[in-house]
Amino acid sequence: MAQKLTGAERAAYEAELEKLRLEHRDLDAAIEALGAAGAPDQLQLQRLKKRKLVLRDRMKFVDDLLTPDIIA
Repeated sequence: MAQKLTGAERAAYEAELEKLRLEHRDLDAAIEALGAAGAPDQLQLQRLKKRKLVLRDRMKFVDDLLTPDIIA
């Protein structure tokens, strides 16, 4: 990212990242529980996995914003 983050922006992104990580862990547990239920609803399982991928992409984006660019 070309610009520096302000303290408030950094705090907001860190809070968002923590929220995303929590939701991602919750989805892990939900997917595992649904899979252990015997004959899981495949459509619901697919939706949960897709949501988990969206969260992972957003987490990567926010993490990149928080990590300073280091030119080798």
